[in-house]
Amino acid sequence: MKLHTLKPAEGSIKKGKRVGRGQGSTRGGTSTRGHKGAQSRSGYSRKRGFEGGQMPLQRRIPKRGFKNPFRVEYIGLNLDTVTMLAEKHNISDFSVEKLQELNIIKKYDKVKLLGRGELKRSLTIKVHAYSASAKAAIEQAGGTADLI
Repeated sequence: MKLHTLKPAEGSIKKGKRVGRGQGSTRGGTSTRGHKGAQSRSGYSRKRGFEGGQMPLQRRIPKRGFKNPFRVEYIGLNLDTVTMLAEKHNISDFSVEKLQELNIIKKYDKVKLLGRGELKRSLTIKVHAYSASAKAAIEQAGGTADLI
């Protein structure tokens, strides 16, 4: 078999309709678009979610609640997870950059340290936010808790 001898399967390639090429082609006149209306005009495109004039679903369903545009989303990271990562990767300085290297968080995620679990050794930790219990546990273990 050679590349220049390859052909598509029999019957798989069909010629497209040639519309608007005169009355003798059987597809002249209205060019298979029917008579009048928006769909017969050039440049017509139906809007996304259009339901033929019926009130669309996104407008029938009521709006609920309030979306605060200033809300800051944090990724929660517990002390037991930090301890496990420190032992596994032999880390003493925890920072957001280090967590990104380990693929625990994405580039623009903000991290909040939470107090579940206990810290077994002193660590230097730099994250965006701390819970009070997490900060106390870090300082009790002899580490430092800095904000970014």
